Amino acid sequence: MAVMTFPDRQTVLDFLRENPSATTKQEIARGLKLKGKERATLREILKEMEADGTLERTGKRAWAQADRPPPTGVVEFTHLDDDGELIGKSVGDNGLFGPEIRYAGPSGKPKAKAPAVGDRALCKISERDGEWLARAITVFEKRLSDKLVGLYSQTTRGGKVVPSSRKEKREFVIQEADRNGAEEGDLVIAEPKPVGRRQYGPAYGIVTEVIGHITDPRSASLLAIHAHDIPTEFPEAALEQARDPHPAAAEREDLTAVQLITIDPHDARDHDDAVWAEELKDGWRVIVAIADVAAYVTEGSALDKEALKRGNSTYFPDRVVPMLPFELSADECSLREGELRRCMAVEMVFDKSGTKRSHRFIRGMMKSAAKLSYEEAQAAIDGKPGGKAGELLDSVLKPLWGAYAALSKARDKRSPLDLDLPERRIVFDENGEIQGIIAKERLEAHRLIEEFMIQANVAAAESLEKANSPLVYRVHDVPTDAKIAAFAEFLQTIDIKWHIGERPQTHKFNKLLEDIRGGVYDEMVTQMVLRSQAQAIYSEENLGHFGLNLAKYAHFTSPIRRYADLIVHRALIRALKLGPDGLSDQSAARLEEIAEHITTTERRSMAAEREATDRYLAIFLADRVGAEFEGRIMGVTGAGLFVALAGSGADGFVPISSISDDYWMLDQAAMEIYARGSGKTYSMGQTVRVRLKEVTPLQGGLLLEMLSEPQPAPKGRAEARKAADAGGRSPRGRGGPPRRGKPKFNKKTLPKHKRRSRK
Repeated sequence: MAVMTFPDRQTVLDFLRENPSATTKQEIARGLKLKGKERATLREILKEMEADGTLERTGKRAWAQADRPPPTGVVEFTHLDDDGELIGKSVGDNGLFGPEIRYAGPSGKPKAKAPAVGDRALCKISERDGEWLARAITVFEKRLSDKLVGLYSQTTRGGKVVPSSRKEKREFVIQEADRNGAEEGDLVIAEPKPVGRRQYGPAYGIVTEVIGHITDPRSASLLAIHAHDIPTEFPEAALEQARDPHPAAAEREDLTAVQLITIDPHDARDHDDAVWAEELKDGWRVIVAIADVAAYVTEGSALDKEALKRGNSTYFPDRVVPMLPFELSADECSLREGELRRCMAVEMVFDKSGTKRSHRFIRGMMKSAAKLSYEEAQAAIDGKPGGKAGELLDSVLKPLWGAYAALSKARDKRSPLDLDLPERRIVFDENGEIQGIIAKERLEAHRLIEEFMIQANVAAAESLEKANSPLVYRVHDVPTDAKIAAFAEFLQTIDIKWHIGERPQTHKFNKLLEDIRGGVYDEMVTQMVLRSQAQAIYSEENLGHFGLNLAKYAHFTSPIRRYADLIVHRALIRALKLGPDGLSDQSAARLEEIAEHITTTERRSMAAEREATDRYLAIFLADRVGAEFEGRIMGVTGAGLFVALAGSGADGFVPISSISDDYWMLDQAAMEIYARGSGKTYSMGQTVRVRLKEVTPLQGGLLLEMLSEPQPAPKGRAEARKAADAGGRSPRGRGGPPRRGKPKFNKKTLPKHKRRSRK
């Protein structure tokens, strides 16, 4: 006769089903009224049920049934379903488990941050009509990802994966059975190997995918793409829709007689905007025509879902990961010269001072009169016409430049923030090898197109606001009080006054930049102005655009590469009754969520682009170790100095401990480090000479050695610092009472030869 024990497996399972909120061992034991040895039996039963998959561990001493989520738990949102709803699953110790859960809004504050694909959130979870719903209590600030993208190398005991990101501190040991075909030098994706809750020693991993090899010239972008989960493959349904497009039916105005032209980079594959202007008696008429992407990417279609998922195109030095397939963006949605194309256009009338008097939106048919590069258009205006540019000089280009001259007057009066930051381009040969790095030339033709696009974007926001239509704004908030206070404190260290009690205004920043242009503090102040600014975002609420000094602004001019523009096109179609394919009520209700999502994808793309560029620059400089470079200090921290190298613009790091035998102090307000005693300084914007000591192409890192001597402290500051040091206070007067006992030192700031002597 079998001996019966209490509790048994079925008793525990029945209790959990009847009491889903009881998730911890203590709560289960209390509910079953267990004591003594019965609690030990419960512990063994829970371990067995976890091992066979009946239960999923969700915490140190907490479990949930594997086929149903807990009432409160962490949910990872993984994708959008066919209806555009955000779907996720519960998170356990061994990954995701249980049924799919639909996001049903916040739990509490109606304006709380909404999660996006890839986010994790603590949620209240409930079942309704057979469907599981999650209401977010809090969205975790950082995306939690266990995977590691890096370089696989063989070791005596198997292999290991070294991370490709400088921010990632983990390494995975890979056992022979877990390398899944990875060889020395392969770029891989690895995930942690489940080893239970308690683990000692090195972290073990499993290679899940080989994405390339370190010797591949294109590896820098591959690493960034996979590290940031940027989708590269289009679903077959989306590709089929792109190959066989069926545009939405709509009445269209005939614009084929208007000599609209495209002006783009010389290597552009698609052309999504065209411009034209004519002089009036008292001003100018300008038309900006944009490819009618909304007609082809209809709401809820396979293309639309994939475009929303991506949010935007991502531009790497050697490739583009597009938001829409090239079959569409470089064909039907490209305004090719001499070919009939559908467009969304805005006709704007300006007076001679560049002030807009009126505008109207048009859904039309157009035929581009010419495809010009910026260089061709500029050369024609500068007196060196050739080819199509020469043919259209009088009829098209001169009126465009005349209209731009008028708009420039209004722009100067508006005084948008004028930060003239240098841009560089990495040049590749046909094999993908880096040929060189060149500075991008900023032509008047670039400024003309930029200003016309800004005016079209403003017109879109104005029309939608006038129609009381929902829309996604492009907003750039005013700098915060804290950033302005820090900026003013910095300016005080170089004897420049800045009134912090007044509302920040762009013309004041511009006046400051003009005053210091060409002087010793030029680069330093420009960088600090940039750091004082907020980041631009997408929002369903209008906060204005501080940088452009505009009260209302939306993105309208690039629906091929930005989902925000596609939303604005659909909103215009609906508000102005331009067709049946306008913004739906369902999408209008989700604009807050969409705005957050596309802001996140934009940040993701920017981070990936920056990482890839850093790696390519490191690859380019890998054979220059030991060479000397001119550079400029672009960042100052307690750990060291960030220096941008002249010519390439590559960023390298000088550890503070390697500079000299002095004890270096950080003056945060002045953005300087100074030597205690002598007061000599290295400061933001200072031109220095450095030697390249080490290059790590995998992480895109450059280690530099400082060759330039520090500068003397500015007049009066050395004395103040000496007094502060003698009194035990910081140079900004934020000291505290003397420490008792043995003083503590930051080893990073001590010269290497002095570290061992301090015990």
